[in-house]
Amino acid sequence: MAFVWLVCRVTLFSVFVCLVAVAEGKHFKGFRVAHDEHTEHGGAFEEQWFTQKLDHFNGADSREWKQRYFVNESFYRAGGPVFVMIGGEGPANPAWMQSGTWLTYAEKVGALCLMLEHRFYGKSHPTVDLSTDNLRFLSSRQALADLAHFRTNMADARGLTNSKWVAFGGSYPGSLAAWFRLKYPHLVHASVATSAPVHATVNFPEYLEVVWRSLASEDTQCPLLVKKASDTLVERLKDPKNYENITKDFNLCSKLQIQTEADSAYFLETLAGSFMDVVQYNEDNRGFEGVKGTNITIQVLCAVMADASLGEPYARYAAVSRLMMDTFSMKCLDASFTSYLRDMTNTSWEGPAAGGGRQWVYQTCTEFGFYQSTDSPNQPFTGFPLVYHVKQCADFFNVSCEQLAEAVAQTNEYYGGYSIRSSRILFPNGSIDPWHALGITLDISPDLPAVFIKGTAHCANMYPARSEDLPQLVMARDHVFLVLQQWLKQ
Repeated sequence: MAFVWLVCRVTLFSVFVCLVAVAEGKHFKGFRVAHDEHTEHGGAFEEQWFTQKLDHFNGADSREWKQRYFVNESFYRAGGPVFVMIGGEGPANPAWMQSGTWLTYAEKVGALCLMLEHRFYGKSHPTVDLSTDNLRFLSSRQALADLAHFRTNMADARGLTNSKWVAFGGSYPGSLAAWFRLKYPHLVHASVATSAPVHATVNFPEYLEVVWRSLASEDTQCPLLVKKASDTLVERLKDPKNYENITKDFNLCSKLQIQTEADSAYFLETLAGSFMDVVQYNEDNRGFEGVKGTNITIQVLCAVMADASLGEPYARYAAVSRLMMDTFSMKCLDASFTSYLRDMTNTSWEGPAAGGGRQWVYQTCTEFGFYQSTDSPNQPFTGFPLVYHVKQCADFFNVSCEQLAEAVAQTNEYYGGYSIRSSRILFPNGSIDPWHALGITLDISPDLPAVFIKGTAHCANMYPARSEDLPQLVMARDHVFLVLQQWLKQ
């Protein structure tokens, strides 16, 4: 309980020492998510449905639901392994059934390829709505049990009981891939856990520290200019007379109104999100998913921040925001925390946050934390401290600070965090990706090797190869395959 008390005392303390100024903007904070959150793109593979248990840990509960999955049999050779791509905090994208590194591996070894959508995301609806009461069935432990039940029944139905099964996943699904092997070693022979944040933490200020370093790797002045712009904005937010100009500068959908610290934090986090997203996915080959904005890179953002013809750093910061809005065809930036709160507390499957925003924040509040706060001095942004994130758990789900801290501690106790102990799990990570700070970047043992890829971002090794890939990325993909080959022979 000492740990819980300390975290909550720090959180409450930050209310008094981080009285930042104002504002807000519209986004759903997925993971700054993994590879499967985006609009579905590519329909060559028909969706199929598996009868799944609602609660794997209550034998008296016989309720069932239909879970979506996809199959690619084109590479399968009799006696070959079975590859399972694990879905995450968004719809399972069938584009991954026809593109991606895992399919290159599958073709070489004659693997059957399956992709299972995560419960409560996409079309996999275990309950009638997303009420907090129903979301108690949403957890990584239930998701792993889904995978185990799916694997057991598919093996029986297809005569694959003696085949070697290999799990793949990136980001949160990367963690699930590692934990699937950890918790169900009799069902999965090996795992590739790409960009997997295996260590849960309430406060994750290191994310923005990596953002600083990643921007500086392009131009040492870039994060300094971003910090100067952010500091200027925070200073201007202190005077309501500036709100009209700020509304125009950032093309807000309605006049800026700052009535609470959450209003301010939401606006500042949204603007910072442009840099966070670009850094996380920098130069990843994501176009096949139907993702927009893949041409916006760290180099592009730093070039805007260095362009003195645009005016002071604050003006360049606003130019970055407008660039991102143009890229994603946004007419304006919604800067209302009130509307964000309304959207996130809408429990309907038709609600604006039902694509994954409400569900993922629930998982952060009840399992992981991962809050990308500005609490570190070694990062470029200001104004969205830990207390802002933690308060949303109470606002959205009635989860207290103490409950959040205890849940995160339990997650690490259950899975092991950085001290995970298993075998035949590969941990690829990219140095540019801020999530590598919570991942395995050094070998734990010969059977738990890390593949740390300098100059690459989130899940880079999972995306289809292309001619402009960095040599170290090409080598990493080859290395992962060679290790898998060896393990499949064991």
